[in-house]
Amino acid sequence: MSIGHTLLGLLESGPRHGYDLKRAFDEKFGHDRPLHYGQVYSTMSRLLKNGLVEVDGIEAGGGPERKRYAITEAGITDVERWLATPEKPEPYLQSTLYTKVVLALLTSRNAADILDTQRSEHLRSMRILTDRKRKGDLADQLICDHALFHLEADLRWLELTAARLDKLREAVIR
Repeated sequence: MSIGHTLLGLLESGPRHGYDLKRAFDEKFGHDRPLHYGQVYSTMSRLLKNGLVEVDGIEAGGGPERKRYAITEAGITDVERWLATPEKPEPYLQSTLYTKVVLALLTSRNAADILDTQRSEHLRSMRILTDRKRKGDLADQLICDHALFHLEADLRWLELTAARLDKLREAVIR
């Protein structure tokens, strides 16, 4: 996820302080990985330097001065371009799991055990996500569906690999 573009998009509704941006980000996108304040302010500093935001005001308080940021026309154009650009699908051609299975075969370890252990972990994660989806709002349901569909694809791969383990052993041990 592009944090910079996300913060810019949040600024389109109006100027905000860094604290407000962090809170809005965490509420909408950061359920599992909230932003650190340092990440917000370093990103805002970079966006300011690149002319994508401007300081809309500075407020003095009990602590350090609070800058209020506003998106510029260049920032709006940048967000529009980012939103219109499709994400590159991740083909997972460098899978750690595949590497573990092949290394197990190459070292005469039990690759089926690795697949079984991974299957159990996937199923555990799916139960957690399904429970979260059941209790969540629409946004949470959609993000859980996205993760569940990926886990389902992984499970299909685990089953296919388990069924072809003998052939894979022959292919890698040649």
